[in-house]
Amino acid sequence: MISNTYHTGVLLLGIYSLVACTDHYVSEKSLVTMSEQTTDVEGSEQKNPFFSESSLYFQYPPFDRIENGHYQPAFEAGMKQQLAEIAEINSQDEPPTVENTLVLLELSGRLLSRVSSVFYGMTSAHTNATLREIEADMAPRLSAHRDRILLDPVLFSRIEALYFQRDILNLDSETLRLIDEKYREFVRAGAELSVEEKEKLRAINIELSELSTRFSQNVMDEARARAIVVDTREELAGLTDAEIQSAADTAEVRGEEGKFVIPLLNTTQQPYLAVLENRDLRERIFKASFARGSDGGDYDNLEIVSQTALLRSQKAQLLGFANHAEYILNNQTAKTVVAVNERLAFLTLQAVANARNEAADLQEIIDAEGESFELAAWDWDFYSEKVRQERYAFDTAQLEPYFELDNVLQKGVFYAATQIYGLTFRERFDLPIYQDDVRVFEVFDHDGVTLSLFIFDPYARDNKRGGAWMSAYRNQSHLDDSRSIVANHINISKPPEGQVTLLSFEEVTTMFHEFGHALHGMFSNIIYPSFAGTRVPRDFVEYPSQVNEMWSIWPEVLRNYAQHYISGEPIPTELLDKLLEAQRFNQGYTTTEYLAASIIDQALHQLSPEEIPLSDELEQFEYDALASEGANLATVPPRYRLAYFSHIMGGYSAGYYSYIWSEVMDADTVEWFKENGGMLRKNGEHFRETLLSKGGSEEAMALFRNFRGREADVEPLLERRGLN
Repeated sequence: MISNTYHTGVLLLGIYSLVACTDHYVSEKSLVTMSEQTTDVEGSEQKNPFFSESSLYFQYPPFDRIENGHYQPAFEAGMKQQLAEIAEINSQDEPPTVENTLVLLELSGRLLSRVSSVFYGMTSAHTNATLREIEADMAPRLSAHRDRILLDPVLFSRIEALYFQRDILNLDSETLRLIDEKYREFVRAGAELSVEEKEKLRAINIELSELSTRFSQNVMDEARARAIVVDTREELAGLTDAEIQSAADTAEVRGEEGKFVIPLLNTTQQPYLAVLENRDLRERIFKASFARGSDGGDYDNLEIVSQTALLRSQKAQLLGFANHAEYILNNQTAKTVVAVNERLAFLTLQAVANARNEAADLQEIIDAEGESFELAAWDWDFYSEKVRQERYAFDTAQLEPYFELDNVLQKGVFYAATQIYGLTFRERFDLPIYQDDVRVFEVFDHDGVTLSLFIFDPYARDNKRGGAWMSAYRNQSHLDDSRSIVANHINISKPPEGQVTLLSFEEVTTMFHEFGHALHGMFSNIIYPSFAGTRVPRDFVEYPSQVNEMWSIWPEVLRNYAQHYISGEPIPTELLDKLLEAQRFNQGYTTTEYLAASIIDQALHQLSPEEIPLSDELEQFEYDALASEGANLATVPPRYRLAYFSHIMGGYSAGYYSYIWSEVMDADTVEWFKENGGMLRKNGEHFRETLLSKGGSEEAMALFRNFRGREADVEPLLERRGLN
């Protein structure tokens, strides 16, 4: 997410996932008995595959049987069923115990879990007009359902009673943590508010869910609408024949026969800016990307952003916090806005200095070529490639023939997991898929026992959101004997029919990154669903995935997968050495564009309600926020602007800093592996046992200390990014 994006459109309650949103009130008629609900569901189960557990391996989703019309009835039945389960918990005469309250809460909502995991998987990866309508309709209703549970005074009183007795209950550490975390979750959701305050909170949550859905749909629609139409092949000089053919194929699909279409990806900068020789076209692409969601058109998101920020700030104050950032960070490893601001300011000062030096180098190249223009944002990638070639005597296009998709996946990503963790993989062709390009693999542990199922969805589509992310269709839990089904979604441009898929090195890194998230889900070894896999603080969840990136450039792994797609020859040692030598190249730019987006995120979410800018003030607000930190470089735009900053309209609000925060631990962990012999099974086992398998069952930074033996050291990060 992220050029590596982790899918965060859901909040978790008990065993199921649901969109972090809203509120239509669920009527009292929903509080039916379990026997009544079972009859309703069983009567329809032959028609709706969600109404019973999947009979497929590991309860794999029956994608071939699921139709658009199945989702809404399953959502409605799932909410009804879970409310009946909550009513049964509340109606007990016995005093609350872990078994009769928390365990039952953890196991509630199975039907809702089944439909939610598939539905939100599809609205991200394979949506359509019907699903979008259902998404908009269900957002407020699911929010109301979530609030109905989290604001239930009877249920909270039972959890509260357990919380205040926890020290005398003689419980294991994971169960003690479950009590602590459930109590904290309910309090943060507003369980201690007055009746009037709860009503205000419900109304805010409803509106936030509706705004979030509109924002995400606008982003996807506008990326399609703003795709760049190019009239002539000559304008595309710099692209390969395969890339030009792909642009022609895209144009034909969109009814632009004889022309060429360049789709826009989710970030501000676009990949083709590094190779397109036509400066006017580069400028057109950049400006189209930069203006998304902010030009007053059909997909303008500025009013949505302003209203969302206002509601979040009001909600935070209702819950006793000064602003939304304080509310969010209180539940992360960073803890305070001061800690985040200090880290961002420290890194920005050095990153901007490096970026200015890099810009001077690029201007020298422009001047030396006899050009009369000053470096602009749409020139940076193009001329940085020239500097790279001059300084390291190679260009990134030389690498792509060695990065064929299947080799990277099986001889790179999977090979590294085999070497370090003992995993093996077998492709399954008997399980249904939702799209022809999707692949499924069975994952075996070092002892030969099946560990997980892995879904791989590599290609970009019009009906797939941008970025890259991991999602879970099923989470591991000993409580209900579940094992994980995890998916990685990438947005690689599909080549013309009959041609192989060659990757950029950034796409290679993305594949390793997302598989790091997948491993976190696969290795989960916990009792309670609330702690499964990646259910950890937002500023910790990127850490394991960033660690897994190290294997993409580990010499043993690189030589195994970096093989020429025609000859099969391994990547030349000289080229490999240059690739490794150039790892810190252009890091001033890369770090600054990331930090700029993080600064904007924090600046917006650290405001009180009366300080929130109106929609027509947001662009100036962005500029001022960057200027205040010395990060307002015209040649280095933020990786995301507010109008298309999907991360912070989802689970990363006031949390985009998480990547650099996690990278401190990541860089220090890489040093640990190097100090302890590198790619050894014993090292992988230590990382797995002390950290990857624990999910959220222990405090996140305690897990890091258990693994590393001390607190994280920032110096390896500074060295990696050339900031020291």
